[in-house]
Order: sequence, then C-alpha cells, then structure tokens
Amino acid sequence: MNTNLKAGARAVRGVLLACAGTTIALASLPLAAQTLPAVSAAELPRVEVTGSAIRRVQSETALPVQTISRAEIEKTGVTTAAELMGRVSANSNGLTDGASINVGGDQRGFNSANLRGIGTSSTLVLLNGRRMANFASPGDDSGVDLNNIPAAALERVEVLLDGASALYGTDAIGGVINFITRKDFQGLEANVYVGTTDEGGAGKRTASLSAGKGVLERDGYNIFAVADFQRTNPLNTSQRSFIPGLQVEQRLGHLLSSYTSPANIRLTSAQRDHLQEIGFTLNGKPITNRLINLSVPGCAPPANVYLPDGTGGVDACTYNYMGDTELYPKSEKASVLSRAVIKLGGSHQAYAEVALSRAKTDYTGSSARVAGYVDYSRVPQLAGTGLDGLDDDIPGELELRMRLNEAGQRTSTLTSEGVRFVVGVTGTVGGWDYDTAYNHSVNTVKDRDTHGYLLYNELLEGIADGRINPFGPSSPEGRALIDSIQVDDVVRRARGTLDAVDVKLSRALMPMAGGDLAVAIGGEARREKNQFTPSALLLSDNINNDAAPEGGRATSDSRDVAAVYGEVLVPFAKQWEAQLSARYDLYENVGGATSPKIGLTYRPSDALLLRGSAGRGFRAPSMTELYRPTVYSSTATLPDPVYCATVENNYSDCADNWDTRRYSNDALKPERSRQFSLGAVFAAGKHVSASLDYWNIKRTNLISEIGDDIILGNLAKYGDLVYRDEDGLIDYIELRKDNRGAQLARGLDLALTVRGVDTAIGRFGGRLNGTYVLTSKIQNAPGDAFVSNLNRFVTDGVVQRWRHTVSVDWDRGPLSASLQNTFSSGYEDQNTAINIDNGSVVAANRVKRYSLWDLSGAYAVNTNLKLRVGIQNLFDTSPPYSNQAYYFLSGYDPSYTDPRGRRFYASANYSFK
Repeated sequence: MNTNLKAGARAVRGVLLACAGTTIALASLPLAAQTLPAVSAAELPRVEVTGSAIRRVQSETALPVQTISRAEIEKTGVTTAAELMGRVSANSNGLTDGASINVGGDQRGFNSANLRGIGTSSTLVLLNGRRMANFASPGDDSGVDLNNIPAAALERVEVLLDGASALYGTDAIGGVINFITRKDFQGLEANVYVGTTDEGGAGKRTASLSAGKGVLERDGYNIFAVADFQRTNPLNTSQRSFIPGLQVEQRLGHLLSSYTSPANIRLTSAQRDHLQEIGFTLNGKPITNRLINLSVPGCAPPANVYLPDGTGGVDACTYNYMGDTELYPKSEKASVLSRAVIKLGGSHQAYAEVALSRAKTDYTGSSARVAGYVDYSRVPQLAGTGLDGLDDDIPGELELRMRLNEAGQRTSTLTSEGVRFVVGVTGTVGGWDYDTAYNHSVNTVKDRDTHGYLLYNELLEGIADGRINPFGPSSPEGRALIDSIQVDDVVRRARGTLDAVDVKLSRALMPMAGGDLAVAIGGEARREKNQFTPSALLLSDNINNDAAPEGGRATSDSRDVAAVYGEVLVPFAKQWEAQLSARYDLYENVGGATSPKIGLTYRPSDALLLRGSAGRGFRAPSMTELYRPTVYSSTATLPDPVYCATVENNYSDCADNWDTRRYSNDALKPERSRQFSLGAVFAAGKHVSASLDYWNIKRTNLISEIGDDIILGNLAKYGDLVYRDEDGLIDYIELRKDNRGAQLARGLDLALTVRGVDTAIGRFGGRLNGTYVLTSKIQNAPGDAFVSNLNRFVTDGVVQRWRHTVSVDWDRGPLSASLQNTFSSGYEDQNTAINIDNGSVVAANRVKRYSLWDLSGAYAVNTNLKLRVGIQNLFDTSPPYSNQAYYFLSGYDPSYTDPRGRRFYASANYSFK
C-alpha cells in the first residue's frame, strides 16, 4: 500500500472514530437533559432533505435549501434544466447556448450551473442525490451538462445554498443542485408544448409522455418512465430589430474583423512606404496605413463596411459579423428516464434507474476567414508598382485578409449524449436504515465540422494560382475547388465515464430533549475516466480555422477517488439542534483532506428559526485541468500597448485577435475553502414565511488562469506571458492553469413566500428569491491586490450585485394565473478598449438593469385535461447594450440575457389515471 493510501486509510478510520466518539459523548449527557419531554411531532413522517443523510421531521435545517416544485416549473413555461437555472438568483455567469456561439469555441454545447459565480467547477449537480459524469469535452470548466438532465421527469429541484457538502462532496464549494425525478407515478400522462417568437426564429416544439404502473405498498412494485423530445429553431441577427439599435459599428468598431470580402491587403512596412513614395492613392487619397482595400469606400455592404474607426481603418474595410451570424442555435433534445422499485420482503426494496439523453446543437457562425498570399502582379491595381524590388522576405508577395463568402457560413454540430444506470437496494437492518447503489454514468461528445471549413493547404494553393478570387466572384474552377475541399468530419470525440459504489447508513440512537439523537455514516468509491480523440484530419493541422492541438494526440486519463463521511444530528435541547459532519476525500495522484462541518439551529418559538453553519472544503483539480491538450484559440480584438505606442495608438495597426495557447498543468494542487453562513427563518401565521441568510466563502490555492485582458493591461507584471516574434509583434499569449492567489465571495440570500391567501376574487400566493452579493473578487497571485468583478465585467463575466425572481400566483376554481419577474441589476461594463482617435479608453458604459416579465394562465378543463398559455418577456425587453469584448457576440452579454424577445407558448397536459 503506497503512502497516500495508508494516509487515506488512517484518515478514514479517524473520521469514523470521530463520529463514533461524538455519538458516545452525546449519549452520556446528563439524564436530566435526556428526560425532557419528547417532541410532539415524533409520529410525523420523516423526510430527506438535500444536504443531510438523516431523515427528519423539520424540513428547515441549519443549511439553507431552495426548493423549486414541479408546479412552479410548469408556471414558468421553461422546458429545459438550463432555462430553469437561469431563474435561480444564486446562479450567476453559467455557460449557456448563447455564450457558446463561437467558431472554434471551447466546450461548445455545454450548459452549466454556477452558484455564487465562483465557477462551474465548484457547483455540484446531482440527479436523485447521486453524481453524473461531467461534460466530456476538455476545456476550462468541469461540470455536468444540463442538457443531460431529463427536465420532463423532474418532480422538484433542491438547491443547497451552502457549500462543501460532507454528504455529496466537499468539491461543492459554491453549493449543490439536486434534480429529483418523479417517483411512484401511476397512469399515463401526455404533454405537448408549442412556442413561437414575436419577430420569428427560435420557435420551440416539445412533447413528452409519462407512464407508470403499480402501487408499491399494494402491488409490491412500481415502474415509471418518461420520454421527452424538444426542438428549437435557430435565430439569426437579421431577425432581431434590437441588433441595429446596438450600433455595434459606431460603438464597437474595434471588436469587428479585418478579414473582409473583397479582401483587405496587409502591406509590409516597406510596401506601404514604397507605395506612398510613388504616389499611390485610394479613394483619391494617399494611403496612411498598412491595411488597405482596393474597393474603399464601397466595401460590399451590408456585412463589409467602410468604417474608418474600425479594425480596417481609413484605408480598408471592416467586417461586421454582428450583421451576419446566429444569436441562438438550432437544437434537438431527446431524453428517456425510467425508474423501477420492487419490494423484496420486510422493509427491503430494490430499485433501478435508467437515464438516456441526447442533445444535438447546430452552430452557425460567419463565413471562413483566411490569411492568403498572392503575387502582387495578379492584382491589376498594383501591377507595375515595383513591389518585387523591395527587401522583403518574399519580394512582391501580398498578404490578404479575406473572407470566403463562396464557401458559406462555418457550421458545426455538437452532440452531447448521456447514459446513466443506477442499481441499488434500500431498507432497514438491525435498526439501521441503509441505501447502497452502483452508479454507471457516461457522457460522450462529438464535435463535427459540417460546412464552411476548408482544407487549408489546398485553399492557399487556389488563392495563389488565381482560381479563387480574393476580390470578387471566383471562376467556375475556383468554385469547384472550394466545393471539393469542404470539410465534413467529426474532428473531436470525447468520452467521460464515472463508475461509483456508495453506501449510506443512518439510525436514531436515543431520545434527547429536542428529539432523537441520530447518526449517519457512509462512503463512496468511484473511478473517473476521460478520453479525448481528435480526428486524423484535425491532427494534420490542415483545416482552415480549426487548428490542431499542440503536440496533437489522443489522450486517456483515469483516477480513483474514495471518500467516507459521518454525520450526527444532536437535538440537545427542545429549541436547539446541532448537525456535526465530516468527510475525507482521497484522490489518486492528488492527495486527500478531511473537511469538517458544523451546523446549529435555535428555535426560540414556532415562528422563528435561527441557524448557522461553518465548514471547510476541498476541490481536487479536474483531469482536464491536469492533462488536457494545449488549445489554440484567440482573444477578442484587443490592443497591444507595446505595438500601439509605436503607431500612435492607431487601432487599424495595433489591435488584433491575438493568438493564445491554453495549457493544462499536471502539477496543480487542490483548492481549499472555508465557508460559513448565518441566517433566520420566520413564519408570520400560516400564510407567510421568510428567510434571510448571510454566506461567506474564501478559496485559497485557487486554480485559474490570468485573463488575457488583465495580461495586456498590466504588461509590467505579466509581460513574460506574452511571446513576441523578432519584429516585436505578439506571437501568442500564454494562458496556463496554476494555483493562484485566492477568491472571496459573500452575500445575502432572501426568500419570501406567501401561501393560500383567500379573497373574494380567488386565492393568491407569491414567492421572492433574491441574492444580494456583498463581495466577489479574485487575487491573481499571493500578495497581489484583489480584483473585484462585483457589478463589474472582468475578463469573462460579471457577478451582479442583485438578482431576483418574483412570482405572484392566483387561482379560482379551474382557472389559475401567474405573473413572474426575473431581474439582474446594472453594472460597470468592460471599459478596456482603446479609442483610436486619442488613445484613451472607450467611453465608459454602465450596463442597464435587465428585467423580464412573464405571464401565464391555465384552465383545468376536467380532472384529466389542463391547458396553459403564456407570454415570456411580456414587454419585449431587449438585452441591454454592453461593450464587453470576451464573447464572440458583441453589443450585449449573451451569458445571462435572452435575444429571443417576446415569446408566446401554449401547452396541453392530459392525464389518464
């Protein structure tokens, strides 16, 4: 046995002994404390609450849990887990389909949750209390793809808003989201949903069928299955009237592209100087820049425009991709979930779950871009100018920045498939409740280039020999060449597998003043495996706009993980209850740690509960953070201050999409965390309840990379991460995962619920869930000042100070209605781009608040049939303007806004009981 395993074994014994010791000590409390009157609710059914392994009568515990019921999900009109998470106020800056819009983007198709905005990798997503395989495609984030959650099968969602769970895993530093499916369903239920948008595009169709048979107590079994199918249509920029109103050309010319059709010509310094000397002119004026276009000021609109303040500058054209791209992708989702339970005799039951899912998303970006090369003699306007007599690397050669409209838009298909089997047994033996299961979960991802990606070498040959015309329509031979070198290939395959065995034991040991002293112990052993297989064509590095990974090769990595935990519930007085727990995690090749946690509740009256918790967390680096292949990518259009200083801050010269190389790091150490919370739950009569919880999280040994905008904005400190060629131009920027500094996050969660208020016109109810963030900041290296992203866009996103969801419900007889509001506060924009006129930063912008209202109404025709109609985004609110430079889509932030506009939907549900 190696040293790590020996240490792990000792720690495992330590956790078990600690729990046992605590139990014995509590059992030996003075008899006077034990003989106080028992709780009158002893005979009430005990429930299992996310965050605890012990069933209890009270649903409110020391750990705050937000529950979203199936009825609430139906009222919102959402049909996917990702859409639902967008309405959770504690979820901030997660990954969405809108944020995935990118050509060659990392982890396209991945929809994730991000509690507290501290990172997708620190939010644990469960299905029925157990883990799922993470999204397999290697990238910056590690987590469960919400596309693999069968939304139609959900009974409720429980969001544990306290991190580092001893029960589920202390890697859940931000919190836990437990998707809980329907159980013990009988009968047949069919549901159809049709949605359309006010301006067209992004229409949706869904259908689901649920069936169940058997009453467990009567028949000894229950089997249930639900199948769900969804299809969403794409949405193009041309279909939304708010896009021109963003004025991207006027405000964000620096974010647009210098690759145009007809092609821009990138002159060498010697070529520009020579053309100036011989009096060469464009548009009747002498040229001033190295980037020129022979068609100015025409530039073939609408996508290619003459924009002197854009990346093309005064002598060239600029390509506005926001006039010619998708805002929302076409997708098809299908899922099947089945659960069966059978009584084995006595209190024992066997159960099995099968979950199958497939999400296919089609991404369409702008047409391909390429830096081509041609001899100047092939350009009539420049022939005879003597450029072949200059002292250049290749005399007479012109570099072209061209966009291949004749090749069509770049399209790719991302398919994410999930397979999950759980087989288990539960029951009672010797007074101990037990639950043990085997969990096999798989996620596979296929990324296919389908159109618009061309064979690179053959493309360059066609440009050089004149078959492909950079400045206008190509010859029939050129178009035939383009068609023949189109790529249709699954360029990346990834597979992630999780195999786990877990066991959980719990029992009540003895009565105490406030109830039963109860204990739970459990453990888990799992094996994680990731495989990444790039295609032979990708590895040949011969696909234009889709570069091969550095040192390209297939990878296969695996590791074993073991954990044990213990929990003790101590109602040591009528009004006091303590929850003590600890967990030990051991990761192969990384190490282990013990993470204790304590929770305490005080109930001074039936109407008031005070609670608090404190604990430590441990997140081992993911296998992609440790071992993934190097990824070639690029920044948004950003200025290089060194280069800009030599050209008087002329953006047409010194701003570009600089190449980046994103590296993993097999020497990473685990992150550590400490968190605590304090809160109160208040009930005002039978109709109103409220809670307010303060939370505080600190992470150290933070696994992160420094943002490219921060690097270029502080070259004095981070200049060694910028690699330059012999001319001093940026070759690439190094973005490497490392243990850097710390992260702080703290804030308040507010919940208010009003239930069943009867009036003359019907029954009313309502709910408010809001999160007010007090601090959110990151330290890039030990000793550095913290950089705050609270109400301020930094690098890849923002954490808004205030987010909430509000709903007001009404029902009267067969009629019901719901009015809902989702709100995000305004914030300081990413005001980092340089104005080419004077070298100052762009005009500061504050992103406006974002508030969406939804209205739905339902009519129960009879006990079997229920109809619902609704309007989402009732007032047709557009995403607020933003000058952020991180996401491919410009003019707004696609990570939390919705470009679909006002939407109408109708659904019908028919039940056969």
